[in-house]
Amino acid sequence: MQSSRFVVISLVTAVAACFSGMGAAQTYPGKPVRVITPWPTGGLTDVVGRLIFQKISETTGQQFVIDNRPGASGTIGADIVAKSKPDGYVLMVHSTTHVGNPHIYKQLPYDTLKDFVGIGLLSAQTGLLVVHPSLPVKTVKELIAFSKAHPNKILYATSGSGSFSHLAIALLTSMTRTQMTHVPYKGGGPATTAIVSGETQFLVGSPAAVVTQLEARRLRLLAVSSDTRLTQFPTTPTVAEAGVPGYEFRGWVGVFAPAGTSQAIVDWVNAEIKKAQTSPDMKARLEPFEPWYMTPEQTAARIKSDYEKYGYLIKLTGTRLE
Repeated sequence: MQSSRFVVISLVTAVAACFSGMGAAQTYPGKPVRVITPWPTGGLTDVVGRLIFQKISETTGQQFVIDNRPGASGTIGADIVAKSKPDGYVLMVHSTTHVGNPHIYKQLPYDTLKDFVGIGLLSAQTGLLVVHPSLPVKTVKELIAFSKAHPNKILYATSGSGSFSHLAIALLTSMTRTQMTHVPYKGGGPATTAIVSGETQFLVGSPAAVVTQLEARRLRLLAVSSDTRLTQFPTTPTVAEAGVPGYEFRGWVGVFAPAGTSQAIVDWVNAEIKKAQTSPDMKARLEPFEPWYMTPEQTAARIKSDYEKYGYLIKLTGTRLE
């Protein structure tokens, strides 16, 4: 008898939770939503996040406000989200750096896998290997040869220790047995400014961050980090094609919520992301940023696999911070 009562209570609780989640989705969003981007303005993560959530604001009639909270390779903003109420009114747009940070920092104020739920992806992240025109190299092979002839003389800018741009170059130097000097900045925007000014000579930057500088010939494009060429740069080889067989490094920009956010709200936001990505007026604007849609389930699987991949790569490169 006692067992039957327990089963009934459990069923009632489960049904109540289900209807509660459905009710939350039906009324969500009832007020402005804060979307934390743990990077400065101007970089890929910031630009893509703004485009998508501006469109969602237009179609839903509710504000999704971007709040930039840069610092410590995205961990400062991520900590704010991890400690926020899981009601859907605080979201986060972050890059693959999010799954690299726990392998780089000895201690984080949150658990990367347990304290967040992945809602969906916004775009892929393929890096463009660019150099300042003052550096006397025009190909990846020439870059490697110059670096071997002048160890640690090339200063390379990144958007922070453990960021996509940092690990992309760390993988390159590891595979080619070259030595360059790392100069970290607080985001893709500042890193791009540094190389354009000549403060640094090498960068793996996002198309969003460097394309204008390429058009103005302030930077020189050598290769792309993905395993296939980009439609935007059809004549530019991949790093593998350019002389480093087996090289491939591709990241993403995704949307997260605090753990415990109802599945109904997660599904609602994911559906709005898909609508924004596929709307006719957004396709041309998003094309340079490699829009990449995934369901919440696919996103969770990708986060887990990349968490393991970054762990391996960071251990391989010896990247570690206090």
